[in-house]
Amino acid sequence: MTKHVAEIVTFQLAEGVSEADFTSLMRRTESFVRAQPGFIARRLSRGADGSWTDHVVWQDMATAQQVAQTFMQQDFAPAVMQAIADGSARMRHEEVQWSMLP
Repeated sequence: MTKHVAEIVTFQLAEGVSEADFTSLMRRTESFVRAQPGFIARRLSRGADGSWTDHVVWQDMATAQQVAQTFMQQDFAPAVMQAIADGSARMRHEEVQWSMLP
């Protein structure tokens, strides 16, 4: 059985980018992400220390890796990348071992 994959991206915002502006910018990515085969769920969160996490669950590793590549080719990608502090982004893909839903 193929395990779902969590794509976890952590980062800081670039100086001068507000929480509201960044959240609005990320909403521009919604239709692209939703349209991808294998998309399961997504959450964007901000920690008390100002760090951000974009957490996406995909059907499998191949899908997660393919979408990560095509995401960067979309019209919104340059604006997203400019809003993230240089050198702060860390992406990893992990197999989901267990999940609990309401």
